Amino acid sequence: MNDDPIRSPQSGRRKMLASLCVVGASVGVARYLGERPQPPSGSPVAADFSDLPPGKLRVLDWQGRTLWILRRTAEEVSALADQENELIDPHGEHSLQPENCRNRHRSLHPDVFVAIGQCTHQGCTPQLRRGSGVRGQFLCPCHASKFDLAGRVFRSGPAPANLVIPVYRLDGDHRVVVGEA
Repeated sequence: MNDDPIRSPQSGRRKMLASLCVVGASVGVARYLGERPQPPSGSPVAADFSDLPPGKLRVLDWQGRTLWILRRTAEEVSALADQENELIDPHGEHSLQPENCRNRHRSLHPDVFVAIGQCTHQGCTPQLRRGSGVRGQFLCPCHASKFDLAGRVFRSGPAPANLVIPVYRLDGDHRVVVGEA
């Protein structure tokens, strides 16, 4: 029996196991950074929202997905800061969204919110809710996940992430092109 701890078979197994763990972790990090999901893009669709008054939501179909264009009021934009301590990812650090939408309002312009209108829990379509003591929010009727008017998810429901923001650009003051930057 070998009493030398440096050359024992268990010591060699531990070193090999530690080396495999380091290699596995390195591969995992490299894959995550190389394959990080990107916001949806492609097959552009243009939408004019000149007739959409503040406080109203337009629902469109884009690539088989529900697409929202919400004109937020100035009060709704300023209220986005009020409940950040109740949100899972208030700063959009782990959200699927274009880099130029990583801000409190998660949009290119504060009053125009563009998002994929599908709950990140099971893909249901949340409903816009306002009034009777409820701040503006999107509520998923199936499992009660709640999102604020920037699509940021509240901790109280089963949805694990903020709503997805597609790649889009503003073309003038009243037209949005979804699917291209």
